[in-house]
Amino acid sequence: MSVAETLIPPQPAPKHIAKPLSAARITGTILVLVWLALAATLIYMVIAGWDPDKFTRYGPRYLHGLMTTIILVAISVVCGAVLSLPLAFARMSKNRILSTFAYCYVYVFRGTPLLAQLFLVYYGLGGFRPQLESVGLWWFFRDAWYCGLFSMTINTAAYQAEILRGALESVPKGQHEAADSLGVSKAVSFRKIILPQALIVALRPYGNEIILLIKGSAVVAIITVLDLMGETRYAFSRTFDYQTYLWAAIFYLTMVEALRHFWNWIERRLTRHLIR
Repeated sequence: MSVAETLIPPQPAPKHIAKPLSAARITGTILVLVWLALAATLIYMVIAGWDPDKFTRYGPRYLHGLMTTIILVAISVVCGAVLSLPLAFARMSKNRILSTFAYCYVYVFRGTPLLAQLFLVYYGLGGFRPQLESVGLWWFFRDAWYCGLFSMTINTAAYQAEILRGALESVPKGQHEAADSLGVSKAVSFRKIILPQALIVALRPYGNEIILLIKGSAVVAIITVLDLMGETRYAFSRTFDYQTYLWAAIFYLTMVEALRHFWNWIERRLTRHLIR
């Protein structure tokens, strides 16, 4: 066995080699500068075009539209989550009738735009007014707000069903086998073992779906629902000031950023046991 008699003297740090300028770096730098210039221009335009009278007149309407958007999205997400649970189980069912029905539902509502679904509900179901009146549902489908809520609910339910199905199927089969070996019932093992693990996997896709629904909710303004975009259209029709849409974009961006940070906090909180 050899023994080192002398220590290796300390070596200087390696020299920093400057990366050569490439076409990609130059293009990226130019694009960043362009975006910064556009952001600075927008900020300057907002400050220069500030009109206290318009803010006083239409500010409360913007807040009303903001609350309408938040309520619409919140209720549709909750109702869609409730509806997505049986859909996800039907998608995973061995019964061909149930799985086919769920597959067709998800395929149709994920494959068609929300705007088309909204028009089919708001304008299409109006042709069945006698039938709806006979079953006592016309009061629901004659109101634009309820039609928007219904369309957003059935749309997000299809996406949430696929998210939940993928998350449930991602849980290893060993978890099911371990629960069975311990004599845990199916209901308890699903509620306390399988579902918590699946929700951690589905957490980020759920956040993305809510963000997409917030931005997609602007289509309800077309059927006269005075949400944030509806109030923005009203303000623009009275002032013809393009900044009305700029303020709407700022409100949407604020909602999305607030939700993103809140969702990141939830994810860090629920996955703190996985951080090493």
